[in-house]
Amino acid sequence: MAEKDFGLNDVVQMKKQHPCGENRWRIIRMGMDIRIKCLGCDHSVMIPRREFTKKLKRIVEKAEESK
Repeated sequence: MAEKDFGLNDVVQMKKQHPCGENRWRIIRMGMDIRIKCLGCDHSVMIPRREFTKKLKRIVEKAEESK
């Protein structure tokens, strides 16, 4: 399986939706664990990178890179 290319502040869609009904999340921290924030209710969740890549469905919107 190809590695999905995601980065900080990207908006991603997960396979299962959040209980609030939203399934789009913003990546707000990256490292061994990844913290994502729900765009519907602003709840944030930290999950291990391996679990995140398994549950990631697709990247909805790439973050703007400022240089």
